[in-house]
Amino acid sequence: MRFAAGLFALVLKFGGVGLLVVGILDSSFLFIPWGNDLLVVAMTARQPHAAAMLYYAAMSTVGSVLGCLLIDVVLRPLGAKGLERHLSAGRLKRVQAKVGQNTGKALALASLAPPPFPFTAFVMAAAALQYSRKRLLGVVGVTRMVRFTIVGLLTLRFGERILKWSSNPIVQWVLVGLIVLCTVGSVASVYGWIRRSRTRRA
Repeated sequence: MRFAAGLFALVLKFGGVGLLVVGILDSSFLFIPWGNDLLVVAMTARQPHAAAMLYYAAMSTVGSVLGCLLIDVVLRPLGAKGLERHLSAGRLKRVQAKVGQNTGKALALASLAPPPFPFTAFVMAAAALQYSRKRLLGVVGVTRMVRFTIVGLLTLRFGERILKWSSNPIVQWVLVGLIVLCTVGSVASVYGWIRRSRTRRA
């Protein structure tokens, strides 16, 4: 638990760079639900200024776009068959149905929706089904910026209350629990990607 709390504090110290890194990991192949949202809240609460908030929102957005680019580079050459290696049959069928109807709107919804909405799965499907890379990254960039800006504005409005809540031991333990969950989920996600990649090569 102390390690997880220390890791969260370390990311906070790096500021925008920390948001960038977490955004890349969260939007590619790791499991970090609410990662950037919580960090934007924490950093904006410490520096309750519009300029700082927009900077944090922008860094989170850039990180998310870069993470999606990483997924696109890996999945696009593999096509729909390669997608079958990374998503379960049930999830693949649901995602393909929604993406096939209107890819842009599906991506926008996935970018705005909070966890456990499968954002990464939609990005993977769009890339594998050859949706335009420029449009993919553009939709994600615009909608993610909207999302993080809204989070930042809410923090500016209720920043003092958030700081009081953050000092509550119960809230601190909940945050630490989320970090532990993210760490375990990320390890499982990376293991899954490695195992499926080996299966594909075989």
